[in-house]
Amino acid sequence: MENVSTQELNTIIKTRLSYRSAKVGEATPLTRDEATEVAVSLASTRARMGEQFQALQILGRRETIGCVALEITQRCNLDCSLCYLSDHSESVKDLPLEVILGRLDEIKRTFGPGTAVQITGGDPTLRQRDELVAIVRRTRELGLQPALFTNGILASRSLLEELSSVGLMDIAFHVDMTQERKGYASEVELNAIRQEYIERARGLPLTVIFNTTAFTDNFHELPDIVEFFRKNSDIVRMCSFQLQADTGRGELTKRAQVISIETIRDQIERGAGTALNWDPVMIGHPHCHSFVPTLSINGNLHSIIDDNPIVALALEDFKHVFYDRRYGVLRNTVPFLKVAIRKPIWFWWFAAYLAPRVWKARKDLIASRGKIGRLSFFIHNFMDADGLIQERIDACSFMVMSPDGPISMCAHNARRDEYILKPLEIETAEGKVVWNPLSSKPVKIRKARGQRKDSISSPAVAGQ
Repeated sequence: MENVSTQELNTIIKTRLSYRSAKVGEATPLTRDEATEVAVSLASTRARMGEQFQALQILGRRETIGCVALEITQRCNLDCSLCYLSDHSESVKDLPLEVILGRLDEIKRTFGPGTAVQITGGDPTLRQRDELVAIVRRTRELGLQPALFTNGILASRSLLEELSSVGLMDIAFHVDMTQERKGYASEVELNAIRQEYIERARGLPLTVIFNTTAFTDNFHELPDIVEFFRKNSDIVRMCSFQLQADTGRGELTKRAQVISIETIRDQIERGAGTALNWDPVMIGHPHCHSFVPTLSINGNLHSIIDDNPIVALALEDFKHVFYDRRYGVLRNTVPFLKVAIRKPIWFWWFAAYLAPRVWKARKDLIASRGKIGRLSFFIHNFMDADGLIQERIDACSFMVMSPDGPISMCAHNARRDEYILKPLEIETAEGKVVWNPLSSKPVKIRKARGQRKDSISSPAVAGQ
């Protein structure tokens, strides 16, 4: 592992902020211990990525991990044709709250403050409401970035308001034809549901994200969906497309040849109404993810990054500046300007980089009276369960917390039962107990006859 230099620690302390408070705008510099956690985790990420850590790589430079999924329930109120859940999922009891909170602590220890945490499932809104609120609150108190990933059915305005008040930062709605929602025969028809969800979140300090599974039956409609998101970019900040993958479960299996990163890019560009540059920024392995941010001006999208070498320099010089997705473009510019003061040539480089882009967008800027929004596109290319590639697992940017710690999402889904059905040893006021995912009653661990007082016997599985 790389040594953490004093210079790097001081840079992190000066530029990174901890958003432990639920109040928008309240932020404090990282403590030295927190800065050390970030620096060590960044070094660890660079080490595991190997040759995938390059000049335009975000992981190991700006981020210790793309995000970590925290599954707080295995239950769901839909039955998707491409679901990754296990056949046992509906029978699995919700993890005890203390286990969930302990996993949050582990996320912070492993990846440091500022890590994005996907509170997911199953559908997390099926969890008892006060426990869901407690989970979001604790996530924020640790300085992590909580996001709720849900199909939206139970994500009422009231719930979103309460979760927002305790620190929820992102709300990601999963809506697509694999869910087989009654009364909707196409992706375009599902825009009615998407619009309803947009209105539920409107006015709240939340980044609104939509997840769409891309598969053969909706491939031809993807441009129409992108156009819908473009028209609603005043609220929608990110569109995530997940390519069909065979997890060994669900009705659908391997994707058709028409579904690939390249073809999905083409469909997104058709809906965006402009060519997009997907190559300058990397997040994890290039075969796993594809990402492009755009600015939305007067209803039109404009690319903001290209292959200019200044992009690589910016990723390095501004790697520790925190970007809060809830804020607008102008407000997020201020922290970057503060760092640029220490290297004034950046003001010239900024001007040289932005001038041609501003000129190209001049008509839209005039028409919108300078109002600028943003809309990012993300493509997840998950691996089939029988086609895992170790190089991609090593460079993974999307992990899930398991009883054994953080694991690549693809690797976790390929062996999901091994993780969700594993009995857990839990410390309680009455002593250590074994919690069995398929039983509602924990079993107390008893000392074997003649066993030393400072040891325990192998845990028995409840119900056996």
